[in-house]
Amino acid sequence: MNNMNNSTDLAERVRFGTFELNLRTGELVSIGTAAVEAGAATVQLRQQPFQILRILVERQGKIVTREEIRQILWPNDTVVEFDRSINVAIAILRKALADDADHPKYIETLTGRGYRLISPLDWQQSSTAARDLLEPQAETPSRIEGRISEREPRAPKQWRKAAAMCASAVILVVGGYISWRHFRNVTPAGSKKVMLAVLPFANLTGDPNKEYLADGLTEETISELGRLNPEQLGVIARTSVMGYKHKDERLDQIGRDLSVQYVLENSLRQSGDHLRITSQLLQVKDQSHLWSHDYDYRAQDILTVEDDVAKTVAREIQVRLSARQEAELARPQSVNPEAFDAYLQGYYFFERNTDKDTDMAAKYYERATQLDPSYALAWVGLSRVRNRQTNVGLVPAEGGLRLSREAVERSLALNQNLPEAYVQMGRIKQQADFDWAGADASFQRAIVLEPENPEGVRLAAFSAGFLGRFDEALKLGRRAVDLDPLNADSWEELGEIEFLAGQLDEATATSKKALELKPDVWPGPIQLSQIYVQQGRPKDALPEIERVRYEPSRAFLYAITYHALGREKESEAALSELIEKYHTSMACQIAQVYAFRNQSEEAFGWLDRAYAQRDGGLIGTKVDPLLKSLHKDPRFAALLKKLNLPN
Repeated sequence: MNNMNNSTDLAERVRFGTFELNLRTGELVSIGTAAVEAGAATVQLRQQPFQILRILVERQGKIVTREEIRQILWPNDTVVEFDRSINVAIAILRKALADDADHPKYIETLTGRGYRLISPLDWQQSSTAARDLLEPQAETPSRIEGRISEREPRAPKQWRKAAAMCASAVILVVGGYISWRHFRNVTPAGSKKVMLAVLPFANLTGDPNKEYLADGLTEETISELGRLNPEQLGVIARTSVMGYKHKDERLDQIGRDLSVQYVLENSLRQSGDHLRITSQLLQVKDQSHLWSHDYDYRAQDILTVEDDVAKTVAREIQVRLSARQEAELARPQSVNPEAFDAYLQGYYFFERNTDKDTDMAAKYYERATQLDPSYALAWVGLSRVRNRQTNVGLVPAEGGLRLSREAVERSLALNQNLPEAYVQMGRIKQQADFDWAGADASFQRAIVLEPENPEGVRLAAFSAGFLGRFDEALKLGRRAVDLDPLNADSWEELGEIEFLAGQLDEATATSKKALELKPDVWPGPIQLSQIYVQQGRPKDALPEIERVRYEPSRAFLYAITYHALGREKESEAALSELIEKYHTSMACQIAQVYAFRNQSEEAFGWLDRAYAQRDGGLIGTKVDPLLKSLHKDPRFAALLKKLNLPN
């Protein structure tokens, strides 16, 4: 924090009253009898109560206003109930301290102004604190044995403040790596996999413009940990954990929501040209604190740490790593830090998913590739954003797809083992080439390289399903849900695979779960309507159709549902509307209606139109239940061949 002063910068513990606070771990330990009798001998404070107590301690008896707390803990653009959250955090602190608001011994409330710590402070200097600030050590039950030998002199580089941003993700990863090394030894015998949730980084810099950095570090940490040893360690995906951002959810509730045994909490702070990252590993079952560490480096020193961190991690857990992983950890980090910063900003805007933010993301990804043309992941980001710009009509289709392909090809030329690049190449092969087998091979390669990447797993599941490999598709779809349990898209996509596989009851339940998580999940009610029609429950489909906001989809659904109800005039009217208004974009759906109504001539005619229009919906031709009436027609086999789909 900006309030750190010279007398306290190197102190990691402070005593007040009958308590001692460890500023590294967040542990509040009783050093007297009163707190022990109150049941508060050792308390592991959660992020927000701990940070508030830390602020009060660092102010050393000065008033801290509620507005100051709000600005430090929640950026200006955060949507949260500040008053309630602060009140809850203060109440938690008072309970931990066995304090009384009316007769305080520690935290005094100044009505209308704020709070202050009224107990005298005794800073406990640590002989190792100064060394730890420059060379962090994991506070595990046993220290990492040995030290990395003295480094050879490094040639000077023209990397300054932005280097801190580049290295922050790498530094944070050591927390996750060493945390994993710690808890792998306490995993119950016979358990299949330890599950870990990396909670969103709390941006405690006081600068809302650093949200992109906090979000980027969250993604980088999840990604790096997910690549360690997927047979033993499962890491919950970003989409599911981001729902806890700016929330102080109970640890046991997080454990139930995500089915995890461990949680890694993280925060980002800044003081001058220093970035401090605090990580702490918590065990869900007893809410105990297993490990914690602060990483605090000057920007100009940050590069001296990267190789040491990687080598130490590789040495400590090398028996658990493949030869490829060991080689990657041993390879020096060489990304231009300014390019890394631009990449994180591009990622931040890309995830916001509006037209304006998509264009902003494209600018940042372009800048990242210009600053560092060898940065393979930045080329993947640029390919993804070009693809999205194409899909939503922000750039012409032909030019957008060409640029997207060129960017991902550049990425693979730079790094043939980058899973994100294979995921993106699979998308392009599907959308632009109708090369379903090639796309499937790309997705399969991606999940071999990174088995815990939920996006790669989901796309591989869909690809297997569309190619008729339902057992494999269902297995992958369920794995995607396990990795991303609060992501409605994961559930919806599993429901679609179940639907295609003919598991209609399971598809119904799964689709409803997706809608519970996100009422506007795509395609949501569209899919549920089709399931009801296939189940012979067309009346139940009608209220679902009313929930569909996309007019062309409503016309399509009414056409098949009214036919199933025997209301042919209404079915014909809906189909006529679909053809008149949407023939250039809904050729596949028009063919589906005709096939469902056993009008094969018209169905094949519209399938030919869909092929000419490069309609992406054709990927489902082989397994689409609405097209079953066409299967025995020789033209269907010919169509599958033309689409490069196996017969």
